[in-house]
Amino acid sequence: MIITGKTNKLKYQTAEEMSEAIEKYFKDCEGKALTYENGDAVTDKYGAPVIIGAHPPTVTGLALWLGFKTRQSLLNYQARTAAFNDILTVAKSRCEEYAERRLYDRDGVNGAKFSLTNNFKGWREKPEEEQSSQSEVRIIDDI
Repeated sequence: MIITGKTNKLKYQTAEEMSEAIEKYFKDCEGKALTYENGDAVTDKYGAPVIIGAHPPTVTGLALWLGFKTRQSLLNYQARTAAFNDILTVAKSRCEEYAERRLYDRDGVNGAKFSLTNNFKGWREKPEEEQSSQSEVRIIDDI
């Protein structure tokens, strides 16, 4: 069976090419300092620069940035070669690290918990010990 109209061209020919695109994604996540027309940075009342366009790094965001249609497509691409696997493993770990840091942030803890438990291996809520509705009583006659 021959399927026409579909090419098997890889999105990234080399792991280095993909690595460069990944770095651009993480740079984009940082946002940019808001500036006045003269180029001076706009600052808040504490003197810190006002950043616009910053957004959290996510695996799905990375997949879309790299030109994949879904997060799963990115995960499938990871299995192509050891080099792609290594680069994408590190990139996903950077997303995981961001979510992990948000666990200590009052505003981001719920989203971080959800992301970590659903998107990364090894993160799960420990189930509480199930208690049966009937208490088991054992009588030991040692006398």
